[in-house]
Amino acid sequence: MRSATGWRAALAVTLMASTFGLLGCGSSPKDEFAGMTTDKLYEEARDEAANGNWERAAKLYEKLEARTAGTQQAQQTQIDLAYAYYKTGEKAQALSTIERFIKLHPSSPAIDYAYYLQGLINFNENLGLLGGFARQDLSERDQQAARDAYQSFRQLTLQFPNSKYAPDAQLRMNYIVNTLAAYEVHVARYYFRRGAYVAAANRAQQAVQEFQHSPATEEALYILGISYDKLGLTELRDDAQRVLQKNFPDSRYVTDGFAVTSKPWWQIW
Repeated sequence: MRSATGWRAALAVTLMASTFGLLGCGSSPKDEFAGMTTDKLYEEARDEAANGNWERAAKLYEKLEARTAGTQQAQQTQIDLAYAYYKTGEKAQALSTIERFIKLHPSSPAIDYAYYLQGLINFNENLGLLGGFARQDLSERDQQAARDAYQSFRQLTLQFPNSKYAPDAQLRMNYIVNTLAAYEVHVARYYFRRGAYVAAANRAQQAVQEFQHSPATEEALYILGISYDKLGLTELRDDAQRVLQKNFPDSRYVTDGFAVTSKPWWQIW
């Protein structure tokens, strides 16, 4: 049996071991970039980005941004960091970084690219969202990313019409408009087929009002007419029919849908 002195010695050793263990766990990890100059950080970050190593590039840009805060170099670093986040799929961080740049440097020579990148981040997110209509209930799908992308591209084209990014931004805006219109029509069709005629009419009308020059307007007018027909709103139905016939005289919805045929005109899908 141990003496009191022996127990105290053993306890002291245990406490010391625990203390050293805790200190070891709490020690800060070694900074792998500590010995690198800002020039070296930037050079290596660019090399990693060029080789597609975006996660490594992002880490280097993060360190570089912290080192160059308040300097001219920090502006370029913020843009590079936002793009690196974008390439690694870190949408929230990419948007946060580029929005910070826009807020802090509204007169920067690179502000046009900042708006373009802001739109691009949301646009690519949107491609995945809109790529498979059948995979989920479209009435629950969020289209905010598409609208945010559109606003960024629109701001770019309005403020900097001569920017080298403006033509591509305009093409993407057109795509977004057509995609959003198609989405609204798809949802309207979804509601109509389930007998929700008021909801179908509302979504079709929204597509007509918001996206007048989109190809999807043709079907939107058709759905609007057949929804009104189902609701017994014959005057509104006839108005929708007239607008469809005037704007799309060769539409299959006119020739096959509204014409007197053996097939009911609301069942040509």
